[in-house]
Amino acid sequence: MNGFIQNIERATVLNTDFRKVLYTAKNCQLVLMSLKPGEEIGLETHALDQFFRIESGSGQIIINSVTSEVEDGFGIIVPAGSNHNMINTGKVDLKLYTIYSPPNHLDGVVHHSHLDAINDHEEFDGKTTESLN
Repeated sequence: MNGFIQNIERATVLNTDFRKVLYTAKNCQLVLMSLKPGEEIGLETHALDQFFRIESGSGQIIINSVTSEVEDGFGIIVPAGSNHNMINTGKVDLKLYTIYSPPNHLDGVVHHSHLDAINDHEEFDGKTTESLN
């Protein structure tokens, strides 16, 4: 594999897992997410920058106690050190992808549900997609 080339919109919309790491490079990581109606990522703070792109559905992003409505087509950047949460306030699954810079999760990790993600205390170990192939 040489980099990541794929129809990201289709991959995002078809994803049914809470979190699925698609590709990990040295300085960034591409992750798909799907939140069921009423589900949220949970309040978190990273020592890294994070980009979100909403591909379908609607919800709210909270960054440092400021709430904004988001929907299909929205892009969001959460600067390092910001408290944030994404909540699905709609009636259908909220489908999005996120880019962590630098990586945050183990390459290839899949959490089928939010509970799986909470119970898995994995962290990025420095191994990239390219180094594992």
